[in-house]
Amino acid sequence: MVETSPTAQPTPKLKAILGRKLGMTQIFDAQGLSRPATELEAGPCPIVDLRTKEKDGYAAVVLGFCAVAEKSVNKPQLGVFKKAGLTPFSWLREVRVAESTAFKQGDIVTLNSFEAGDYVDVAGVSKGKGFAGGVK
Repeated sequence: MVETSPTAQPTPKLKAILGRKLGMTQIFDAQGLSRPATELEAGPCPIVDLRTKEKDGYAAVVLGFCAVAEKSVNKPQLGVFKKAGLTPFSWLREVRVAESTAFKQGDIVTLNSFEAGDYVDVAGVSKGKGFAGGVK
């Protein structure tokens, strides 16, 4: 559960969101053929911090995802979360934007930012299989 300030509003202009893969399933198309589908959990992602051109040299927003207990983050990070009035998150990712002044700390980024037919660029991290060596 994401705790936000009572004035937090969804941020419609940010076309980025964090998520994680839950698994694979199948869906059936109009002809009755089975198609593979990936199940994802995406958002909501609160804006934890803002990067400005004046202070940091570039404009970006920091999104949080996957809430964790306070004991799981270090004290400097915990201070950032308390300043924003949010619970701690295990994932923090920066998303570059043209101007960060359009956003506020505590705003929520949801899937409502996307429309049907939008192009989606997905990046992920593989499990890693190590060095196969002579096995192959």
